[in-house]
Amino acid sequence: MQDILIQIAREGLLLVLVVSAPPVLASMVIGLAISVLQATTQIQEQTLTFVPKIVGVVLSLVVAGPWIGAQLIRFTRVVFESIPQVM
Repeated sequence: MQDILIQIAREGLLLVLVVSAPPVLASMVIGLAISVLQATTQIQEQTLTFVPKIVGVVLSLVVAGPWIGAQLIRFTRVVFESIPQVM
């Protein structure tokens, strides 16, 4: 019983990392590109990074949304199917 719970918890934590990767990576890449642009042009406007990051995160969620949803549904199905084994 404990092995199943540990396996589900481990898989859930890994799923959180994998599912959150597309928007986080998009935000990091856009932030790096804007930082390089700001360093080369010496424009130090702090609000310049927010809109491109938001657009990039939304686009990454639109593109990866079906895959993220499928992964969450798969994990939920595994959790529900393992309930009888835990009880």
